[in-house]
Amino acid sequence: MFKPPAPHISEITQKLRKEYKDFSHYNKKNPLDELVFILCSVKRSEKVYLNAYRTFKRAFPKYKMLADTPVRKVSQVIAWGGLQNQKAMAVKAIIKTLIKKFGKPTLAPLKKMSDEECEQFLSSLPGVGKKAARCVMLYSLERQVFPVDTHCWRIANRVGWNTKTHNSENCTAKNMDLLQELIPPPMRFSLHVNMISHGRKICTARSPKCNACVITCYCSKIGL
Repeated sequence: MFKPPAPHISEITQKLRKEYKDFSHYNKKNPLDELVFILCSVKRSEKVYLNAYRTFKRAFPKYKMLADTPVRKVSQVIAWGGLQNQKAMAVKAIIKTLIKKFGKPTLAPLKKMSDEECEQFLSSLPGVGKKAARCVMLYSLERQVFPVDTHCWRIANRVGWNTKTHNSENCTAKNMDLLQELIPPPMRFSLHVNMISHGRKICTARSPKCNACVITCYCSKIGL
């Protein structure tokens, strides 16, 4: 069934694109690099997770090295990035799963999968949820999906796009699907990356700078 797009979505997408130029936030073209990058970023600031990823890549330039590396050592490498034990266990388990499935640590076979198959496979990997799966699909596989991070969710709530959701505080998997359905596929990449930029600079969680906001005329300011 056809669902109309979110209110003013074309205008908002155009305004944000003009302001932030579709900056991709250092995401990776290689899908396995992107997956590890996303895992490094969980619940950490940009500066911290960028350094955590660089440290990880210096220590393990080849992913196959992880297969025989103790979790403790992997954890030590990314310790200052936070949540190191969970991340180390997830990365090691992912590498072992990929070797078992594809014969080597790679996500290249996903390029031949449908969007549904791709998301299902990625979401089945240890420590990988819908948002991380869709980030890999969007940035590395050029799929027209819409990952919802904390900035995207906050802005979508404030402009009034999430009126059909039951909980505006947390974005569930169902909420993410509902929001994605409101966004025309060709707009999803641009809107995602620019909402992140806007959420970090202007539409912050506390004390948002509404007087400097380029989309303020389209915003319902829900929750403010």
